[in-house]
Amino acid sequence: MYNLGNTVMGLIRSVLHMQLMIFLNVILTVKASTPAVAKPGCQSRCGDVIIPYPFGTGGDCNITEQFLITCNTSYIPNKAFLGNGNLEVINISTDGQLRIFSNASYDCYNTSYRNWFYYRLQLYKFSINNNKNKFTAIGCDTYARVEGYLGQRYATGCLSLCNNITDVSNGSCSGIGCCQTSIPKGVMSYNITIESYENHVDVLPENPCSFAFVAENDNYIFSASDLRGSNFKEKQFPVTVDWTIGTTSCKEAKMDTKNFACQENSNCVDSENNSGYFCKCFKGYEGNPYLPNGCQDINECETMSSCNGTCINLPGTFNCSCPEGYEGDGWKNGTGCSLPNRDKSKRSPLIDIALGSSIGFLGLLLGIVSLCWMLRQRQISKLKDAYFLQNGGILLREELSKRQGYREDVKVFTAEELEKATNNY
Repeated sequence: MYNLGNTVMGLIRSVLHMQLMIFLNVILTVKASTPAVAKPGCQSRCGDVIIPYPFGTGGDCNITEQFLITCNTSYIPNKAFLGNGNLEVINISTDGQLRIFSNASYDCYNTSYRNWFYYRLQLYKFSINNNKNKFTAIGCDTYARVEGYLGQRYATGCLSLCNNITDVSNGSCSGIGCCQTSIPKGVMSYNITIESYENHVDVLPENPCSFAFVAENDNYIFSASDLRGSNFKEKQFPVTVDWTIGTTSCKEAKMDTKNFACQENSNCVDSENNSGYFCKCFKGYEGNPYLPNGCQDINECETMSSCNGTCINLPGTFNCSCPEGYEGDGWKNGTGCSLPNRDKSKRSPLIDIALGSSIGFLGLLLGIVSLCWMLRQRQISKLKDAYFLQNGGILLREELSKRQGYREDVKVFTAEELEKATNNY
């Protein structure tokens, strides 16, 4: 009972210790302040768009002129534009990409005239991401071309034809009502032109217009209804653009310590699509790698998602452990935390002493009982002999031996044997 009580108390102490460690870990953890995105004193947002450094709204807020963002307050909400132009910015990320809106080129017909518009985009310093964008053209009498001269000089296009709108398949851009092609790597501009073989005469009632545009891969899904109208004239499409710092590699940029853009706790990453580099916070850190103290430690212990026991936050990482009295590594995907097995190799010496004493006492008690039983049996045997003598047992045996035919194997029965043989007489 004493040992059981100790075990229960030990379990309670271990559980309380675990809860206390978790509580203290939450209390003592100092949540890092929200990392800054813009330089001190600079505008960090325009409408719904966050403006992280190296981008900025002018003066010393952006690293160079190519990273200028113009915030047009005449819109509600305000709209952000790249440089001093009319390219609306949707999103800016510090990992070397931003998203902008672009328009479509169109070529429309009716029985008396042609209405057309050719869209042109020029970025000069940034490039179109060739993995995240595609060139798309839609129409039943359409061939479209996209070409550019800034950065990578190129020209490509696709052909889209159909005799009837019922021939097309929704979601398919294989050349029947819709066609697509890739954008080359390193492209900084594009001009989109559209032509028609028969001026849409054969398909005019169902398809009066052709459209062509560059858009993010998953942004546009073709529908047969798009062939019937002219709603793409005013429609805008998101395009992912790559940006970099300078035109040199990380190795060369690091030699210019004064102008090197990557701050502490960050890596320099060479651009895959064009020259230059961008910066990225170390694993376990988050924030803006272009600002001093911009990359701050992530406190993984706030979620406790990976730990089965106690979470310990460390710079750039974290660790899991088990409370005192538990076994394991503390990780959910590891051995976790559990009470140790009470096998002989880990048993307390006090338990061995108590167990040995108990076994010795039981052996001694068994020995005493056995000795008492043997002495009692001997005493009973002596009493039987005495009663046999007192009741003429010897005389009976002599008389029986004088009778004719008496043999030595004549047996004298006890009272107990007679009772058993006669069924209690």
